[in-house]
Amino acid sequence: MKYTTEIVVDLPRDEFIQKLDDPDNMKHWQRGLVGYEQLSKNPGQEGAQMALSFKMGNRKMDMIETIIKRNLPEEMHTTYDTKGVHNIQKNYFKEEDGKTRWISESEFQFSGFGMKVMGLLMPGAFKKQSKKYMEDFKAFAENGTSVEHL
Repeated sequence: MKYTTEIVVDLPRDEFIQKLDDPDNMKHWQRGLVGYEQLSKNPGQEGAQMALSFKMGNRKMDMIETIIKRNLPEEMHTTYDTKGVHNIQKNYFKEEDGKTRWISESEFQFSGFGMKVMGLLMPGAFKKQSKKYMEDFKAFAENGTSVEHL
């Protein structure tokens, strides 16, 4: 399953990247994030890995983020792996009149019967979640609004 989402954030690209690239800020815009741990000696660089833990309702989800391309401020590509799901995220950042257009291309690859069925039956849920993260980042970056205690 593939889709693209985008949003314009009212910040210059350098300031946008500074906020997006700081892992301590993730709790302010990634709903359900309960913690992260750098797994590599080269955090933030190509090949670096980070463990992420989320709580979504009664469900706990752990995943591994791997940076596969880092060409900031223009682009950053990552993968996210959790049980039954391999997600490839290609993020592009365009400077537009003092604002930043964030374009995110998502590709989900499912393994296991349950995840394949969920991907087929609920593709809109994945796109909705991606868009929500972008909207929450925009609110945090522009106004300091945090989702940490929601």
